Amino acid sequence: MKLLKKKFRQIKKFPTWIFFFPASLLKIMKFCMRTEIKDPCGYVNPDKPLVSVTWHNRLLFFPAMCPALSRKHTLAVVSPSRDGQYVTDLISYFGLKSLRGSSSKRAAPVLRETIKAINNGFNVSFTPDGPRGPKYKMSKGPIILASVTGSKLVPISINASSYWEIKSWDNFQIPKPWAKLTLVLGEGMEIPPDLDDEGIEKCREAAEKALMEITIDKNA
Repeated sequence: MKLLKKKFRQIKKFPTWIFFFPASLLKIMKFCMRTEIKDPCGYVNPDKPLVSVTWHNRLLFFPAMCPALSRKHTLAVVSPSRDGQYVTDLISYFGLKSLRGSSSKRAAPVLRETIKAINNGFNVSFTPDGPRGPKYKMSKGPIILASVTGSKLVPISINASSYWEIKSWDNFQIPKPWAKLTLVLGEGMEIPPDLDDEGIEKCREAAEKALMEITIDKNA
């Protein structure tokens, strides 16, 4: 078993076509669940590009729950790790574009590319506690991008009424069949320009709090 696990971890990329099957399964599972979108501020299809943040443990149904039009105009920042490659290949079947990088790896190139994406009319989506955590601890990358571009920062959560948890650093959630899935878009935050380190930290803490306010865990 250990040998098989080691060989599996050495595979950095599977053929992209393999991800057609899990993508199709997610789409089928969605139709077996009750779904709801709560978007009081109208951010699903915004007039201007947004910077959004969603916790890592809620990624499984993120592409399936986002409306098709939103997916076509969204760029997801995905970890450059092996697991990030799996995510990139999976979300490609939902029409989501991706950019490989994080706040610790390729931070400067990622900032340049995301600024370019915003200027070209794309929303930019982050998992601000990925790829290694700590769980529910937001990084400063989304804050910096929103500050530089003048885009609103919008917290987004996907809450499941019933789910399994994987024993991982983020307690990754897998919604159970027939569960209710709710996509919640919180109120957008205006991030001031030309922030110093103290200002970035204050905004980071405020954004983290805003995202936690719409995050519902069954064991909380």
